[in-house]
Amino acid sequence: MIPIQVDGRPLAGGRLPAVCAPLVARSRAALASEAAAVAAKQPDLLEWRVDFFEAIGDTGEVLAAAADLRAASAGIPILFTRRCQREGGQPIALDEPQVLALYEAVAASGCADLMDFEMGNEAAHVAQVRALTRRHGLPLVLSFHDFQYTPDEAELRARFEQAQRLEADVAKVAVMPQAMEDVHRLLGATLQASRTLGIPVISMAMGGLGAVTRLCGGAFGSALTFAVGAAASAPGQIPIEDVRAALAVLQRATAA
Repeated sequence: MIPIQVDGRPLAGGRLPAVCAPLVARSRAALASEAAAVAAKQPDLLEWRVDFFEAIGDTGEVLAAAADLRAASAGIPILFTRRCQREGGQPIALDEPQVLALYEAVAASGCADLMDFEMGNEAAHVAQVRALTRRHGLPLVLSFHDFQYTPDEAELRARFEQAQRLEADVAKVAVMPQAMEDVHRLLGATLQASRTLGIPVISMAMGGLGAVTRLCGGAFGSALTFAVGAAASAPGQIPIEDVRAALAVLQRATAA
């Protein structure tokens, strides 16, 4: 099981899972305020979901907000994410070439430590993001989200493998379970991927049924879990204080 590397060091000192808190503020001032409040809870990673940001169409405003976020983050690494609407993101007034230009500008600014992009996007766009993150020395998370159902075991395995084939630094798979059998299947696929792939993997089942995966996913090889610092970015996320407490219990029990 492999931890996520940030700036050449393992995130959270190599502890699995590390804890990421999303930031979903819609304005520059609100983002800085949200970041300061969430950073005080000491997650291992902050994810800026820029698709929530109302001024996403103004690159200068995005870069200014990114600089404010960096200043408010108390040294916590920042994952920059535009979640596409097809995979649960907010509608935005940018076409895909404009999104790619925004990724380039943010990467060049030095205000992000990792970037996330959906592996299901056009192959040329995935390759372009892969190239720009390498050029700027940023790890790339290639992700897949299904907010409707949980694919079968073969497809789950294929999604993790697809991320590695596309030269991701981290593979992420998030799905929506309809029954506990779906949760079991996701955890099994995560364990298999964490043992066979050469990159870290992240997984979670969303919604109430999947909440258990946000607490025990690390035992099955998931390198990161998402927890609420101020506001959730996906269904089923749990407050960071509760996640930390549950992880501490699990880690003590498994170390005994």
